[in-house]
Amino acid sequence: MADSPSRPYHERSRTLSSASSRLRRFSQDFVDSRPPEGLMAVTGEVASSLFTHPHTPLDGNALATIESRPAGTRQPATADPEKKQLANGDEPRRTSDAITTTQVISSSDEATLSGPPPPSRTPTQAFPNGYHFPPKYPWHETVRHGLKSFWAFFITPMGFFWTIYGLNIVAWGGMLFLLLCNASPAMCYPTCDDIDSPRRKWIEWDAQILTALFCVTAFGLAPWRFRDLYYLLKYRVRGQHDALRRLAGIHNGWFRLRGTQDLPPDIGPDNVANAYPPVDPSLVPIPEKNMPQAPLTGTRAAPTAVWKLDLVIWSMVWNTFAQCALCGIMWGMNRHDRPSWATGFLVAIACVIAMVGGLVMFLEGRRVKSVEGVPLSDRDREKLARDKELGIPHYNNLKDKKPKEKKGAKEGK
Repeated sequence: MADSPSRPYHERSRTLSSASSRLRRFSQDFVDSRPPEGLMAVTGEVASSLFTHPHTPLDGNALATIESRPAGTRQPATADPEKKQLANGDEPRRTSDAITTTQVISSSDEATLSGPPPPSRTPTQAFPNGYHFPPKYPWHETVRHGLKSFWAFFITPMGFFWTIYGLNIVAWGGMLFLLLCNASPAMCYPTCDDIDSPRRKWIEWDAQILTALFCVTAFGLAPWRFRDLYYLLKYRVRGQHDALRRLAGIHNGWFRLRGTQDLPPDIGPDNVANAYPPVDPSLVPIPEKNMPQAPLTGTRAAPTAVWKLDLVIWSMVWNTFAQCALCGIMWGMNRHDRPSWATGFLVAIACVIAMVGGLVMFLEGRRVKSVEGVPLSDRDREKLARDKELGIPHYNNLKDKKPKEKKGAKEGK
């Protein structure tokens, strides 16, 4: 039986429909994806493993195993209190009875009814919900575990790529530095500054290789950088708060929206849609799955100033612009006509502005972690339990160091 004339048309329609659906799915994944980590971020993460260790996520009951709860404190609220009440045949709580920060992580309401308030938490005690920051380890143990972490990172495809990439940056950059410092007098023939001397030729070859290496991150990350700039301009120019919510979801590791510090501490991406009472949508990133996890300490970090988000996004965009200008000079002009000051200026600007953006992300991320906590591993919990039995205290903060006394309190003594 011969094929009907309409069959090829339907097949083409199905093919086009499938291609368009895949394209929409890909574009949506790109819109919601985080920017891939650049060299500075990867280097910082690997370097920090020499002084810390990889953490494993906690389950819902792990916090209570660290240290016994203070007397009179409540258990943290469940992920979905309304469903639990309905399963027991109870009526859902009203807004006036809704969970709040004080009800979840504090016993001040019980203390008001039963007697004087409990003493404030000492620097070495666990938080009311039982959480304790990871302990500090001896340097030799830290280095040993850090090297194991680096090896686990190195044997992955991206870990191998970034390691080789970083070694090339260090090697060629170090060679360029030595050449600029005239560390090899044998190359100064007939003179060090002669355009045809081996020194000047190697400086040119070295600079060309470094320019190509810098293009990997400057141009490879450009789609995500300009996507973030698009959302930032929508918020700054057109006042669209949803654009800021999308940026909050993309940069949820260090950026916090204004007002989120007052959200109940048990609200996270897994239960925000079923929260009772409902959470204000303006406080939730887009999409909801990119909302930060519920704080392990039971306390949410203060909101991040939006100008810091401006600084990070614009610094990364200008890094790409500076790299474009550097490529134009390096590859569009020969070494006889190219002004040396322009090359040095563009390299310095590209590096400095990228470092500024990375520094802001690092400092804000550390601030958030110091308030909301970091996950613990089994090794952390074992050490905390063992040291508690031995009477070895650990300060309950990110650095495991004695907190500095406030200046006013110190002067009042």
